[in-house]
Amino acid sequence: MMITLNDVLTLLPAVVLLAWGVMMLVVDLFLPKERKAIIPLLAGLGAAAGLGVNLALTGYSQTGFNGMVVLDGFASFTNTLLLIAALFAVMLAYDYMRRMNIERSECCALMLISTAGMMMMVQAYDLIILFLALELFSIPLYVMSGLIRGKISSEEAALKYFLLGAFSSAFLLYGVAFLYGATQHTNLAGIVAAMQSGTANPIFLMLGVALLLVGLAFKLAIVPFHSWAPDVYQGAPTPVTGWMSVSVKIAALAALLRVFVVAFPSLSAQISPVLGVLAALTMIVGNVLALVQTNIKRLLAYSSIASAGYLLMAFVPYGQSEVASHAVAAGLFYMVGYLFTSFAAWAVVAAVEKAEGKDLEITSYAGLARRHPWLAVAMLIAMVSFIGVPPTLGFWGKFYLFRTALEGGLVWLALIGLLTSLFSAYYYLRVVVVMFMQPGEVEARREVWVNLLAVVSAGATLLLAFIPWQILDWATAAFLRFP
Repeated sequence: MMITLNDVLTLLPAVVLLAWGVMMLVVDLFLPKERKAIIPLLAGLGAAAGLGVNLALTGYSQTGFNGMVVLDGFASFTNTLLLIAALFAVMLAYDYMRRMNIERSECCALMLISTAGMMMMVQAYDLIILFLALELFSIPLYVMSGLIRGKISSEEAALKYFLLGAFSSAFLLYGVAFLYGATQHTNLAGIVAAMQSGTANPIFLMLGVALLLVGLAFKLAIVPFHSWAPDVYQGAPTPVTGWMSVSVKIAALAALLRVFVVAFPSLSAQISPVLGVLAALTMIVGNVLALVQTNIKRLLAYSSIASAGYLLMAFVPYGQSEVASHAVAAGLFYMVGYLFTSFAAWAVVAAVEKAEGKDLEITSYAGLARRHPWLAVAMLIAMVSFIGVPPTLGFWGKFYLFRTALEGGLVWLALIGLLTSLFSAYYYLRVVVVMFMQPGEVEARREVWVNLLAVVSAGATLLLAFIPWQILDWATAAFLRFP
């Protein structure tokens, strides 16, 4: 098959990032040890270059590689979030890796390669490409989770993530096989055509859809496929954890939206009840288990699980044509707020954390408001945004998710989402109380990039909440390409 210019343009942002990551691995071989510090700077330039190319292609709509990948408004929007997350993660890692004595120059290169895989997953219009992209972004994550060599929790995180990740990939691949058996196609357009013609095997079709859902639910950390998240989040280096908590959710949600909204709206009567139960369980379990956490990374892990439940809540009525576009827009809007909110929190965690994982207990944040007021304010904004308190992006994100659920007739699910959000205020505000009302002598790193990230992320979480309609309009314009 001849590769055309159109094919290259369709995947150009991901190709730029992938090539840059490979180039960094080669450059690293020839750099003396004292010059290794420029590797994060090179990674930041690579993420910025990919972001520039992606923004330049915004507005284009085309397919490539015989319809196996697609470039549309949805892909451009989601890729923008992924590239911003990569840039933020490099800022978080710049000082952290060196002072924790775990400086691994390959970490930043693997981060770019993994992000390229996520971008390809977002643009996949064929289930084979979806699986290959999933593996491209997952394998570097397994490696990065275990970067703290000699630390049992880090090695356990990498092993657990690898084993459960491989298991979930097998589910997804079996789902692809069943869908091919049912329709004789792996391309989304072909699957839709087979279903519309009535030639698809209904039993194989439902088995394939169920297994596909399991594989993607693992990446989103949906209950009961969430058990890996707390241990991996705690054991992995903090910059990797912060980046993974955002980027993996964006990529998995985008893949879930594209595949199910485009290919399986006719099966929503059978799938939506299952999605509703999973969303309710995820919101309840994530928030309840977060109550008993004393480690800040584990608390944010369960917070991330609960956030996956809120995202899934809006996706439940995806089969209703009048609600589907609102579900996509609400999901994308929430991910914008979640990106800035999460990085504000993780920047503070990285600044406070000491070598060998010390000062990760919530009680370690006592006195932060007195010693480092800017960091305390950034964490305060992040916590109230996670709860959904105005005026923050988290408030508008949950508002649009709840509105979509109500439009789909899911009053009971919206009520569960509202009650669990109120319930979550206890453990989020506990962090605020410790920072502002308990005495302590906590020390935080005065590192330019980490402090800048905390201020920028918290500022965006607060200031962008005053113009939510502009973000929602952008999300609504990020249309999904249909066959």
